[in-house]
Amino acid sequence: MLLTLFIANTALANEQTDTEIQYLLDFVETSGCTFHRNGSDHDSADAADHMRLKYSRGKKYVGSSEQFIDRLATESSWTGRKYTVTCDGNTRPSGEWLHEALDNYRSTAGG
Repeated sequence: MLLTLFIANTALANEQTDTEIQYLLDFVETSGCTFHRNGSDHDSADAADHMRLKYSRGKKYVGSSEQFIDRLATESSWTGRKYTVTCDGNTRPSGEWLHEALDNYRSTAGG
């Protein structure tokens, strides 16, 4: 009985994490912001595609939406350089921006 409950809770948590990460990827793609990665600028669609690729390759290292942000969406795995994002003339670290978007999503989605 406890094992069944544990498996059900784990599946629900994984589904919620997948839903939140998909939201973040869609948020990035439709943001219209400019992303700065390893000295190059990228539009929001390219940035979302890059994050999708990193997620598909590194999903096993992600157990939560926060880990997705912290482990895959904030810095280059090759150079270690932090990513930044510029929206409406304001540049900030991508991790800070994505954590804020996740918090907003959770507060409006009831998650």
